[in-house]
Amino acid sequence: MNNKPKLLISECLCGIPCRYDGKDNYIEALDLLNEYYELVPVCPEVLGGLGTPRDPAERQGNRICTADGTDVTTQFIRGAELTVRIAIECKCEQALLKAKSPSCGYKRIYDGSFTRTLKDGHGCTVEALLKKNIRIYTEHDIDLLLAQKKR
Repeated sequence: MNNKPKLLISECLCGIPCRYDGKDNYIEALDLLNEYYELVPVCPEVLGGLGTPRDPAERQGNRICTADGTDVTTQFIRGAELTVRIAIECKCEQALLKAKSPSCGYKRIYDGSFTRTLKDGHGCTVEALLKKNIRIYTEHDIDLLLAQKKR
């Protein structure tokens, strides 16, 4: 029986090509994370019904839109809800998610101008996970996440 704690993780960080541009964001520390955690990969955007590749989207207030103005808020919210359901069912108390994303971004996200400008804020999935008291990390916090387990 596996007694490792479960870690919700963005599929793109696991090497799954589910980014908006059909690429991934594979992290080198994946094998090390797998030693300490049972990984639960998710892509909220795909879960919400968006295909890969897809037009890039950014948060614009409470809406999430593509550069041409297409509103994809419904798909992002659906993906966030399904991700929260998976996290709860799998008993994930923490999540490692992709920084800056309109879905998975934590503390800093793109500002909606499609100029790669960052602003303070969270992606919609992160907001939903935080409401369930799930701790959030990004790929920039992997050392912190691993340090907890190495004590």
